[in-house]
Amino acid sequence: MPLAKDDISSALGELRKSITKKKFAQSIDLVVRLREVDLKKPENRINETIALPNPPEKALKVCVIASGDLATRAKSAGADMLIGRQELDNLAKDKKAARKLAQEYDFFIAEAPLMPLVGRALGSFLGPRGKMPTPVPPTAPIEQVVANHRKMVRVRMREQPVLQCRVGTETMPDEKLAENIQAVVSRIEQKLERGFKNIGEILVKGTMSKPVKIILTK
Repeated sequence: MPLAKDDISSALGELRKSITKKKFAQSIDLVVRLREVDLKKPENRINETIALPNPPEKALKVCVIASGDLATRAKSAGADMLIGRQELDNLAKDKKAARKLAQEYDFFIAEAPLMPLVGRALGSFLGPRGKMPTPVPPTAPIEQVVANHRKMVRVRMREQPVLQCRVGTETMPDEKLAENIQAVVSRIEQKLERGFKNIGEILVKGTMSKPVKIILTK
C-alpha cells in the first residue's frame, strides 16, 4: 500500500508548527511502529540500508578501508576517512581508537580481500552497531559507491518493534521529505511478512519536538 504524499505533507505541516527555531537545522526523523511481528524470528529483525531519493543536506560520513589503487581512487572520490592494512593492524591493538572510529562514521566500505582483517580488528565494534562494511572488489567504481552511500540511511530494529531513521532536515521542502519517507516505508513494507498490515503507525518528528502521526486518509 503506497503512502500518499498528501497524508505525509499534512503531518509535516503539523510538525513544522511545533518546531522551535534553533541555531542549527533540526533533523526530521521517521518513526515506524510495527504490530504482530515476532521478533524471535531472525528474518523479522529488519536491518537495512536504504538509498534516499533526496539526500539530507548534512552529508553522511563515509570511511573506506582499502589498499593500492582502490585506496588512491577512494581518496580522490572524497572519502571522509581512508584506512589501509597497517591502520587496521593498529586498530586491532587499540580498542579505544576502534570504538571511536565506529561511532564517528556513518558507513564503511571495505576492499573485499581485507574483510577478514576488518572482522578481527573492528567486527566487535561495527557489528553491534549494524555498521559492518559493504565489501567491494579492488576494481569497484569507488566514486559511485561512495556517492551512493552518502544518500543512504540505516533502518535497524533493536529490542522493540520500532524503526527510526533520519529522512532529512527542517530546511528541506516537504515534497522532498515526503519522497524520502515514501522510499523508506516502501522498503520496510517489502521486508514485512504481511506488508503494510504489519505497520501499526507512522510518525514524523524533529530533533527537539514531539512526534506527529501520519493519518492515512485512503
